[in-house]
Amino acid sequence: MSIDLAELNHLPCDAFTNLLGSVFEHSPWVAREAAEGRPFGSLDSLHTAMVAVVETASSEQQLALLCAHPELARRGPLTAASASEQGGKGLDSLAASEAAVFDALNATYRSRFGFPFIIAVRGQRDRGAILLAMQQRVTHSAEQERKAALAEVAKIAWFRLEDMFKNGV
Repeated sequence: MSIDLAELNHLPCDAFTNLLGSVFEHSPWVAREAAEGRPFGSLDSLHTAMVAVVETASSEQQLALLCAHPELARRGPLTAASASEQGGKGLDSLAASEAAVFDALNATYRSRFGFPFIIAVRGQRDRGAILLAMQQRVTHSAEQERKAALAEVAKIAWFRLEDMFKNGV
């Protein structure tokens, strides 16, 4: 989908939210609140406004946003964006032994932090880099990891916005 930023700035709030509601996984409230900051002069300023909404959200809203993300390399319903992102690194076609490693790390991580491991898969070199990040981040404190996960959510949102604006901005 291609979006022209000038047109986006003039859309009614509901239309703005419908177009950008999937940028943050299952969290259209981010787009709805960011709409109040229009007009946006650049993709970067739009992204910054959306990230600011998340940063100033309550801890309950932030946790709900984190919990809205799917676990990596797990079969099950995924948004089109998540399926594409995970599929791009082959997380949808792991050998049984590799899937077992991801499953174990996912379970340990979720048990420790209360939300799924989140990483901007498109920004990673390969599956090995993703596994290494999981192994390292599972040792973080709860506060460190919440910050790391929210930073990864912001990176994912940037990639998704870039995709939406490829041909329009």
